[in-house]
Amino acid sequence: MQLIFLADFSVIKPDFGLLLWTTVFFLLFWFVIGKFAFRPIANALKKREDDIQNALAEADRAREEMAKLKAENEQILAEAREERAKILKEAMDTKTSIINEAKNKAKDEAQRLVSNAKMEIENEKQNALIEVKNQVGLMATEIAEKVIRKQLSGDNEHDAFVGKLIDEIDLN
Repeated sequence: MQLIFLADFSVIKPDFGLLLWTTVFFLLFWFVIGKFAFRPIANALKKREDDIQNALAEADRAREEMAKLKAENEQILAEAREERAKILKEAMDTKTSIINEAKNKAKDEAQRLVSNAKMEIENEKQNALIEVKNQVGLMATEIAEKVIRKQLSGDNEHDAFVGKLIDEIDLN
């Protein structure tokens, strides 16, 4: 009889009992699969989605942090460049001031040496003039002495002239 039942079976026109049991098995299968397969798969997919969202958020935070660090690095580099330029300018100013100071000191020293040399020359000139005047005075005295000796040939004239000179000295 079972063969007859199979011969009588039609997929297009199912029997009510077959339809009922198929629906019950399908719903039971769907419940078991849903509980033991779909829910863990859905949970795993949800967890995966959350992990991806967290990773993307973390990547965005890291990107923002890198952008912030890059901006800070550029600012630090700019400050370093400014500081370097400032130091170089100060060094150039210091160099210029040292050179100018050295030039001024050298100029002052040269003027001092020239002034000292002029004073030395003036002093030597004055000493030479005094020496020449003394020499001229001595020569004039010697010449006058020789002239007077020649003119005063006698002792009486000589004594009278000396007395006259002594009298003039007392008057002055």
